[in-house]
Amino acid sequence: MRRFGVAGIALAAVVAMGAGKQGSARPVEHTLRLVKTIDLPGPAGKRFDYLIVDLESHLLFSSHLGAGVINVIDTRTDRVIKTIPDTPGVEGVMPAPDLDKLYASDWFENKIAVVDLHTLRVIKKILTAAKPDGIAYAAPFHKIYVSDERGRVEAVIDARRDVQIKMIHFPSETGMPQYDPVARKVYVNLEDTNRFAVIDPATDTVAAEYLVGRCQGNHGMALDPEHHRAFLSCEENHLMTVFDLDRHVPIAYLPEARGADVVQFDAGLGRIYVACYSGAISAFREETPDRYRKIEDFPVPYAVHSIAIDPATHRVYAPEQQLDGKPASKLAIYEAVTAAASD
Repeated sequence: MRRFGVAGIALAAVVAMGAGKQGSARPVEHTLRLVKTIDLPGPAGKRFDYLIVDLESHLLFSSHLGAGVINVIDTRTDRVIKTIPDTPGVEGVMPAPDLDKLYASDWFENKIAVVDLHTLRVIKKILTAAKPDGIAYAAPFHKIYVSDERGRVEAVIDARRDVQIKMIHFPSETGMPQYDPVARKVYVNLEDTNRFAVIDPATDTVAAEYLVGRCQGNHGMALDPEHHRAFLSCEENHLMTVFDLDRHVPIAYLPEARGADVVQFDAGLGRIYVACYSGAISAFREETPDRYRKIEDFPVPYAVHSIAIDPATHRVYAPEQQLDGKPASKLAIYEAVTAAASD
């Protein structure tokens, strides 16, 4: 993920256009409530990166890039149960539960680390291109897709044999990839050209590329596979863009706080969250597949740019490298505030 400077946070709730129709203004809702902060091992003030919840094991894997480790947290007890070393420059993390493996992109070595989920140890490293970053897993195909950001490729890994089988080249740095289990396609942001690429995992060929409209610097991505929507964070002009995967066009643009990076979608609540480096989680609501509105810029510490959601509990996890202006190494745990809970 890229690092951006800060300018300020847009704190007003904004009603956005969905499918070209203007909504009406609504009162600001509160979306999250801090319930706990836990200490993470490792040096304070060092950059964190991606994190992800594995529902099968009830484990949260959090990459601590600056420390070169992956912290493993039990989401049932909120305790760190393991710190996995030998992952210098770790960015993306992605479990493959059916294969009992975890894959981690290792920027400093330009390799993909393979972790045994039973022992929580690195068992192999796979050479890739330059600056491996986000990772997607196409489970039916047993393939891992890694965006080698500066290498301008999507690396394809056979997850059964743990060997690289293809490099898909693009004329752009590659942003976050996602696997769509409904369409059975892999999507990749092409952030230099403001395009959205579609890869067929059956052949590992590029099936199509589409422009993303007013979105500039599309890097982060989340999916709503049921309703055929992709949510893109546009880092250069601070927009969360909703992309229609059937019509291949953007249908809504909503303002984000500055420094937008990782996007997460909570299908159960119909919420989209975007972690923004400037000190906010921008929260949006999917009212219908064609209508979206911004809820708020929920304030968090500066430099929080990556989040994960547990879809079973609706908890949001955010690693913190600064707290009250001082170096930190913590994990904040937030509960979702719903209309029923706030009545």
